[in-house]
Amino acid sequence: MSIFSRSDRPVDRFTPPDPKAASAAKYKLDLKIRPRRNRKSDWSRRLVRENALTADDLIWPLFICEGTKTREPVASMPGVERLSVDEAVREAGRALKLKIPALALFPNTDPKQRDERGSEALNEDNLVCRALTAIKKEFPEIGLAADVALDPYTSHGHDGILIDGEIVNDETVHVLAQQALVLAAAGADVVAPSDMMDGRVGAIRRALDNKGFGDVQILAYSAKYASAFYGPFRDAVGSNATLKGDKRTYQMDFANGDEALREVKLDIDEGADMVMVKPGLPYLDILWRVREAFGMPTLVYQVSGEYAMIEGAARAGWIDGDKAMMETLLAFKRAGADAILTYFAPRAAEKLAREG
Repeated sequence: MSIFSRSDRPVDRFTPPDPKAASAAKYKLDLKIRPRRNRKSDWSRRLVRENALTADDLIWPLFICEGTKTREPVASMPGVERLSVDEAVREAGRALKLKIPALALFPNTDPKQRDERGSEALNEDNLVCRALTAIKKEFPEIGLAADVALDPYTSHGHDGILIDGEIVNDETVHVLAQQALVLAAAGADVVAPSDMMDGRVGAIRRALDNKGFGDVQILAYSAKYASAFYGPFRDAVGSNATLKGDKRTYQMDFANGDEALREVKLDIDEGADMVMVKPGLPYLDILWRVREAFGMPTLVYQVSGEYAMIEGAARAGWIDGDKAMMETLLAFKRAGADAILTYFAPRAAEKLAREG
């Protein structure tokens, strides 16, 4: 007879113990340490919680566009809009009320103003400069970070100058240092080179110091990976349609971890005040290693693709959006982030305020 054949013997069925029955005592384990005791109630969970998220941890990225009283939805980022300068000023006031310490500004430059060398980046009256000046005039107490890179301004969508099919490093760094000066003069408290050119942090620091901007901070995108999660951002700034090729010759290979530590050390040695890991959730290991290795103020960017996945799934009813938002943001804190750039910033800050 096969061992899988039916038998005429009666089957003994297991009956779960009744916790109220006296006989249930025989199942009691002799444990001195029961970790669940600390999780038994809300007050106890709060008391032993190892990490916390506050509005002070958030930086809100804003996309700036031309126009007046203009709010353009970004289709691939549900709930996110491009804002004209006056609307960006309005949102800066909202950020202050929510106790969000800083904004990060990214322009959607008119295609007619883009060229091979990204010349518009050096225009003192360009879109992002006007936004910086307007926000600082109305709300001088809010921190403003400005992106240093050429991709919003080049006709080919790359972060640097393209010559004979190559993104040339040193010529690009020269332009980036000039761009940083333009942004600082417009009111940027922080310049944030996201280009991943070699030596750009040192060049920017020297340029700022030599021109009297010694107090302007540098937030270096130190470990920025060539990621598939940037697509919606490129839609928002208008570089997706123009991008020729990919960015793997200057952004990092996502197979590498040790290389991130070398990149971060170089930026620190060149004068970075803060360093960043980008993207966020797929790179929590890198975030942890950077924070442990250097003890520097370490930021993380929850990038557009991460936002779009969460928000898209939430709108489809597949996940609880608010819970997923808070879980991911707290994951960044647990991994060592001192601050988080996230498109969820106002929503998270509102939730934190409601919960006291």
